[in-house]
Amino acid sequence: MKLTVDQDKCCGAGACVLSAPEVFDQRDEDGIVTLLTSEPAPEQHAAVHEAAAVCPTAAIHVTETD
Repeated sequence: MKLTVDQDKCCGAGACVLSAPEVFDQRDEDGIVTLLTSEPAPEQHAAVHEAAAVCPTAAIHVTETD
């Protein structure tokens, strides 16, 4: 799995951080999403998919890799 985020689309809702705090964080100054890792461990994949699903602006992009 490979992750990217579109910080221009992010509204700072924080749902991603609540779903997968080991993968996502927010900038202190404005709450915009940051990635802690762009290639999460397999045990984090379900939480990452949840984070992408609940993102109100669809700013999280998940690419499945082999």
